[in-house]
Amino acid sequence: MSKRKSAKYKLDRRMGENIWGRPNSPVNKRSYGPGQHGQRRKSKMSDFGLQLRAKQKLKGYYGDVTEKQFRRTYKEAASMKGDTGQNLIGLLEQRLDMVVYRAKFAPTIFAARQIVNHGHVHVNGVKCNIPSRRIKVGDVIGLGDKAKEMALVIEAQSLPEREIPDYVAPDGTDKVTFTRVPTLDEVPYPVTMEPNLVVEFYSR
Repeated sequence: MSKRKSAKYKLDRRMGENIWGRPNSPVNKRSYGPGQHGQRRKSKMSDFGLQLRAKQKLKGYYGDVTEKQFRRTYKEAASMKGDTGQNLIGLLEQRLDMVVYRAKFAPTIFAARQIVNHGHVHVNGVKCNIPSRRIKVGDVIGLGDKAKEMALVIEAQSLPEREIPDYVAPDGTDKVTFTRVPTLDEVPYPVTMEPNLVVEFYSR
């Protein structure tokens, strides 16, 4: 489970971007970084700094998964055929908590992880409480009976700032099918993600 709780929007301010596209992000009011030195003039970033920033932004977007989990996912992506950056994005989008978030069953990735942890999500009709579970093409993800009436879920489904992507096909309001592994340009990131820089970071 992610350790990032009330401080999750600090990542937004550190990056100077609204990572999750939420209307209540502090970046919408203050574009500079957090802390007493946040308004200092920024010096030009090194190649390493750009790569690290890209890695932290991508890792943070997916609920700030642990470095160990993220590195393991990268290694798996690197061992697959094709472009490593594209493979990395595909593997991250196959996480159960991310599919729950994409299906608009939760307002944030952190809430999606909590819903899964509490056993409110079923995969192919079987309860699953492992947020990092890898979803396969054709898997059906649904909500349990209690979750259908949760205020959190109802709020998420009414959010205007994001849509359900094409690779997650809805079946009513409480069930979706994961139809295919997406490519980078299909993933609805609110900000620009640079998996190629993440690959460079880990390839050093």
